[in-house]
Amino acid sequence: MDRRIKIRHLQAFVEISRQKSLKRAAEVLNLTQPAISKTLKELEEVVQTPLMQRDRGGVRMTPAGEVFLQSAASALSMLEQGLNGLTRMRDGGPARIAVGALPSVAARVLPLASQTFGALRPEATLYFEEGPHGFLMDRLRRGALDLVVGRMGPPTSMKGVSFVQLYIETVAFVVRPGHPLGKAMRLGDLQNWPVIFPAEGSAIRPLVDRLLMAEGMTRIPNRIETVSGAYGRELVRASDAIWVISEGVIAADVEAGILRKLPIDTTLTAGPVGIMTRAEEEPKMLVRHFRQAVRTAVETLAL
Repeated sequence: MDRRIKIRHLQAFVEISRQKSLKRAAEVLNLTQPAISKTLKELEEVVQTPLMQRDRGGVRMTPAGEVFLQSAASALSMLEQGLNGLTRMRDGGPARIAVGALPSVAARVLPLASQTFGALRPEATLYFEEGPHGFLMDRLRRGALDLVVGRMGPPTSMKGVSFVQLYIETVAFVVRPGHPLGKAMRLGDLQNWPVIFPAEGSAIRPLVDRLLMAEGMTRIPNRIETVSGAYGRELVRASDAIWVISEGVIAADVEAGILRKLPIDTTLTAGPVGIMTRAEEEPKMLVRHFRQAVRTAVETLAL
């Protein structure tokens, strides 16, 4: 048997860790389940240690697997970056930077940062992608994104990621102007209205759950879980729904009188917003310039 680690070994191992299932990983990689099982077995024979444990609930990492995962993901990421760079060189394409942003930053900081970056690097192509925290972190580790701007997630989601804080942000509870809920309200009143709630995997979900638990609320019965700003904005303006969302997403709407913040103390939801890049990786010049553009935007907005 060839004792060298091959790209297909790393791809299978990393995808199984993401999907936590041999079957789902095989589907993503367009393989059969026996084929991906064989690939994982080959890798474990090469490194001479079990990397994953299989059971009826799926697969889970061994301690050795946890150690190896970060290096495997990083190696794939660097390879993808190198191939992308060769493609751009071969095709004569312009300089390009791929940026991910959580909704609150996309709504408030990124438009101004993009203008600043455009003035600094007019020849560069800026690719922008919005999404929930977990999705963007996965894209960042794989090398599909050069950096992500948004809230810091829980420690488990930040493995292999470097974080530089920009400012602190809280969550807001907002309604349409004229909503029956007035100034004299309690957090418990949320149970009487439809609530647009942060979805599982979003950066603010654990913080909102903590806020509700502090008030003795275990669940909100009538709720819609989403991270879509467009959907939340339209539904709350057209109904009596209450929207639980990062303050940055609705700051302009509140200032314009389109939405109204409810008088709820959300101090417990305060969390850092910053720039995330792959750890232990020297950022390219375009990334440095975009980071500076983001800092300038934050200073201009006095966040």
